[in-house]
Amino acid sequence: MQLGKIQIFPIKSLDGISVDEIRITSGGILENDRVYAIFDEAGRVVNGKRTNRIHQLRSVFDDQVKEISVWQTGKGEGSRAHFCLAEPSAFEKWLGDFFGFDVTLGHEPEKGFPDDTTASGPTITSDASLLEIKKWFPELTLESSRRRFRANLELTGGAPFCEDQLFGAPEELKPFRIGTVNFCGHNPCQRCVVPTRDPDSGEGLSNFQKKFMELRKQYLPGWSDARRFNHFYRFAVNTSIPAGEAGKLLRVGDPVES
Repeated sequence: MQLGKIQIFPIKSLDGISVDEIRITSGGILENDRVYAIFDEAGRVVNGKRTNRIHQLRSVFDDQVKEISVWQTGKGEGSRAHFCLAEPSAFEKWLGDFFGFDVTLGHEPEKGFPDDTTASGPTITSDASLLEIKKWFPELTLESSRRRFRANLELTGGAPFCEDQLFGAPEELKPFRIGTVNFCGHNPCQRCVVPTRDPDSGEGLSNFQKKFMELRKQYLPGWSDARRFNHFYRFAVNTSIPAGEAGKLLRVGDPVES
């Protein structure tokens, strides 16, 4: 197996960026991955788990992730608004008008805003797994599947669910390496409501979770430790990166060693 795709999501729950290489921060995340998050007045994060309206936002970033262009699905790119992330007040006003309540943009460049603060490293899946899921749901495209599950690292050259080899038995942190970067594999990622929704409209796909769980269990590979599945709505691998890996680069094409 090798690393086939790297994707970062600069603002939590908004669109991602594909890159050929990425640096590891001192906080153990991919540089510029989920380093911004949208918060309401009570300090609660505004994300896809909370509102499906966020799926209607399209965004692109400049190469340095210092500026953003954003628009609403269906209104066309001609309605794009452009903002500087270092001076977010105008962007916050635009987002507040879109959501219908006041928001602020938080920034944490080293540790980011992970869902799991213990397994705060990149999530890992494979192209073979995404293609297998596409067989389960023929109405999905490969790119739609990617956007539903929002994994950071996509492996190539393996069988479906080959990434399940990167986590071990209960209570085990499984060491592995991609290129020169050392990782710890924690567990298969518990999914939320987001993968059930169309990534452009936010509309849910009927019975997605139930069907996914049935087929994930049916096609669980022999190398997957079934004890890690208290339920089968789990896909991709949660990881952490030891502090000593800061500054190293991950590159597309790097080999995977477990």
